[in-house]
Amino acid sequence: MRHIYRCPLRWADMDAYGHVNNVVFLRYLEEARVDFLFRPDKEFRQGSVVARHEIDYKRQLAHRHEPVTIELWVTEIRAASFTLAYEVKDGDLVYARASTVIVPFDFDAQRPRRITAEERDFLQEYTDAAEGAGAAEGEAVAA
Repeated sequence: MRHIYRCPLRWADMDAYGHVNNVVFLRYLEEARVDFLFRPDKEFRQGSVVARHEIDYKRQLAHRHEPVTIELWVTEIRAASFTLAYEVKDGDLVYARASTVIVPFDFDAQRPRRITAEERDFLQEYTDAAEGAGAAEGEAVAA
């Protein structure tokens, strides 16, 4: 199963060439990730931090008024980390594919912690190994 987030595009997201700047994609991924992890019914109450991001830009995303769709799913769950995958897209048209490694974190102790059983159960609902591979679609575009 995938989590779907409709992300609005803002005027400030655009660069001098009229398309969404490459660094803004990290903000879009963050919005989707927060929407996924911090819902009232499924919250990572004990905290987490980003350990790694990886992004492949496939197409330029021109600024427009309609939101873009971000699909998010879990590709790996380890004892003390998990990996999220994303597609920033419109229908079958993919603008970027990305992944983020998240480490659960104990902010009181200022150290990483293990994933709780409740968190693991929640993450497993969104695990789809078949989705993680992603077909090569179009050429990478530097944004």
